[in-house]
Amino acid sequence: MNTIWDVAKKAGVAISTVSKVLNNYPYVSEETKRKVREAIHELNYIPNTIAASLSSKQTARTALLLNLNAGTQVIDEITLQYIHGALNAAMEVNMEIITIFLSMIKHMTPEEITRYLQSQGITGIIICGMTKEDRYLRELVETGSFKSVLVDVPLINDNTSTVWVDNAEAQYEVAKKTITENKCESVLYLEGKDNGYVTDERLKGMKRLAEELNLKMLVRNGDFSELKARELTFKYAKRKDAVVAASDLMAIGAMNALIEMDIFRPVCGFDGITLMGYVGKQMNTVRQDFYNIASTAVWELKRLFEGGKGQNVYTKYELVKLYYKDVIV
Repeated sequence: MNTIWDVAKKAGVAISTVSKVLNNYPYVSEETKRKVREAIHELNYIPNTIAASLSSKQTARTALLLNLNAGTQVIDEITLQYIHGALNAAMEVNMEIITIFLSMIKHMTPEEITRYLQSQGITGIIICGMTKEDRYLRELVETGSFKSVLVDVPLINDNTSTVWVDNAEAQYEVAKKTITENKCESVLYLEGKDNGYVTDERLKGMKRLAEELNLKMLVRNGDFSELKARELTFKYAKRKDAVVAASDLMAIGAMNALIEMDIFRPVCGFDGITLMGYVGKQMNTVRQDFYNIASTAVWELKRLFEGGKGQNVYTKYELVKLYYKDVIV
């Protein structure tokens, strides 16, 4: 019997794109919809959600653990994409998902969390937003009590996989595009939070670029904060040719500061959040497909349930400039 993987291969798209078409997800081009629907018809594909209703197999129960950022509202876009992608993929693989915010379990020990999850029949977990400070989560994963998929965390063992984009390569590419297009010789690099795993990876990409192009690079911690990036830009940008930010929020803060200073410096970001389209100045950025990341995490968890070993999984990204017309509905 054909699977969603077969449909994706025949249509020449990702499995998450097939899932989006099946679930009437917006922002999918008519051409892509046509390809997917033709592949479904030719393969006589029956979605798992329908096939599952004819099966007596028990549904796997999974906890989607999310770190809700209370410091800013715009990041909620990422969280919602994670939820949407995970839930739609879960329907495809006949998996039941419950959502738990990390703030609800942060006071618990790993043993208490294990008992709490097991009491609800949880056998697998997907964690989005885990930091280096979340030792209780790391201990939980390392116990092996659950099949686990971590988003943006490089922790891999027999029961645990990592799903993320190649942050080092993506940071290298977007910065190189911005710097070479503008013939820059020095750069202010605004890195993210010290406790973030992606911060190390993105800095690694910048160091590689600085060495390759013989750039004078000043690194300052922007803490993924629009306000802090703004302050750092006021302080250092006049003496640099460009500003590279490890997140779109910081890029927006830097660009607004430059506008107030009435000077031009090329700026690039990372993430591809919708807000970038409303800034007024188009900046290069790395667009991550957070829906696809979460969807891939669900499929990877299914593979672990079926006896697969933990592995590193890279999802696709693209370099873009977001325009207003690209983000309006």
